[in-house]
Amino acid sequence: MNRSFLCLTLGLVIALGSHFAYFRINEPAPTNTLDGQLAWMRSELQLTDAQFARIKELHQASSPRLRAMAAQVASLQAEFGAFERMRQSSDQVDFLEFARFVETRRHLNRECHDSTRQLVLASAEVMNPQQRQRYIQLVASAESLMPSSLN
Repeated sequence: MNRSFLCLTLGLVIALGSHFAYFRINEPAPTNTLDGQLAWMRSELQLTDAQFARIKELHQASSPRLRAMAAQVASLQAEFGAFERMRQSSDQVDFLEFARFVETRRHLNRECHDSTRQLVLASAEVMNPQQRQRYIQLVASAESLMPSSLN
């Protein structure tokens, strides 16, 4: 009886260990980092080493500019929050300030869109026609899922 229990317990431990080890080894790379997103692109689009290196180079070169724009977007959101709190507390609207804010946001959105579009087109140029078509489909579907304020 003890021997049967020991065999069953040992078998269960080995099975669970194998199960978790398998899923840990085959776990996809996290896609919330640039490296994770590039690794996903590499496997999804079946990029060659040369294509992957060039696309990684393009993304790394554009990263500082995109980060700076993301910081500007965050700053504008904080500014709008402060503007909205002041409007609610004073029950008055500074229309000139609001118009400046809207124009700044519109300009920044256009800049973000143009920079992203340039990066997508530059990346697509590195790919063969089948990869390019799949990439454009993925990017288009991702853009359609974005909130309208970010498009």
